[in-house]
Amino acid sequence: MKPRIYHNPRCSKSRKTLALIQERGIDIEVVEYMKSPLSKSKLQELLRKLGLGPRDLIRTYEPEFKSADVTEETSDDDLLELMLAHPRIIQRPIVEVAERARLGRPPEQALDLL
Repeated sequence: MKPRIYHNPRCSKSRKTLALIQERGIDIEVVEYMKSPLSKSKLQELLRKLGLGPRDLIRTYEPEFKSADVTEETSDDDLLELMLAHPRIIQRPIVEVAERARLGRPPEQALDLL
């Protein structure tokens, strides 16, 4: 599987992570998930590869999250649906290689996969 980055070009961490990868001459597939939204199954797969739950992958300070009335009782499935409806709240970038994935926060963290 070719390495893949789930990228938002408006995000400085995402841009920096992509630049670090490209500077090393690594051929990587760029998925702009704001333009090409993730499917629920793909989001679940990425969470599994990251070893995270949905709450761990949410940017809680985004307006879309704050207005969603999420509580401690909100189910993982409801959180997944919220991320699919508002992909801006998904932490980024995510770098995926085969059965592993890493968040590029800090950007250098993703390099250990490559």
